[in-house]
Amino acid sequence: MTAQKQSETKAGWRENIVLFGALAANLGIAVAKFVAAGITGSSSMLTEGVHSVVDSGNQVLLLYGQKRAKRPADAAHPFGYGRELYFWSFVVAILIFAVGAGVSIYEGYLHIIEPEPLTDPLVNYIVLGIAFALEGGSCWIALREFNEARGDAGWWEAIRESKDPPGFIVLFEDSAALIGLVVAAFGVWISHAVGDPRIDGYASIVIGLILAAVAVVLARESKGLLIGERADPAVIERVRQLLDRRPEIVAVNHIRTIHTGPDTVFVAISADFDDELTMGDAEPLIEAIEAELRAALPQLSSIYIRPERRDDAVLGSGASETA
Repeated sequence: MTAQKQSETKAGWRENIVLFGALAANLGIAVAKFVAAGITGSSSMLTEGVHSVVDSGNQVLLLYGQKRAKRPADAAHPFGYGRELYFWSFVVAILIFAVGAGVSIYEGYLHIIEPEPLTDPLVNYIVLGIAFALEGGSCWIALREFNEARGDAGWWEAIRESKDPPGFIVLFEDSAALIGLVVAAFGVWISHAVGDPRIDGYASIVIGLILAAVAVVLARESKGLLIGERADPAVIERVRQLLDRRPEIVAVNHIRTIHTGPDTVFVAISADFDDELTMGDAEPLIEAIEAELRAALPQLSSIYIRPERRDDAVLGSGASETA
């Protein structure tokens, strides 16, 4: 294997470490939870098992989406397939809501109207403890990677500005899983303490509501990415600075960007060039500007520069400069 290939493989593993860690944890936890639910008859444990299966499926879908998103551009998709990852992220959010939350609430309802007496809860507590440790490890990995990516930005700001959904999706999933484990443990304990197995069903409903809330947040963020979001304002400002340094450009009318993938940006620039500039001089100038922009900002995968008079651009503009 060449050094370049080894470097690419290492980079790919690093990129997916959050998903691989979460997948490994959830598969093991799901089996343990289902075994515990079968032995003890706990509704919240069964719900937690379903939750772990859904999370495992979600990680598989995100890994699949990442692989599909890396396909090169072709005639049918000239800007590449990067935004396919956003589609699968939206599918994951729907699955969390429809399967994870839906099954949890339904199972809790059934356990309330037809309660089953619980057996010795020790198995539940052991499994919940192991699950909490594994989920905590997965959450720590996701949190570490997320903190590295967000830099000095606040939590919510980093989530809103992130263009790479797998990182914050796994973080949300693991956080919801940890809260769900606490709720499940409390449901099992209080059910035995008061001798009412229906409480375990209420705990299952609470877990479902937590998953529904997480799904709504993730769907909202994924929808914005799927529709199309602008690049980071710092990237747009850097483009403007590079253009303003050019004496041949009288004014920059607007800079419009859209993410075509987590690490790729399409930028459309309207600029008023000096009237003394000939067509023969403009062509190599535009090529030089594009080369300079790509060198300074490698994420600019596609650059379109349109010479346009300032007055005409103002009259014809119907969108924000930083759109």
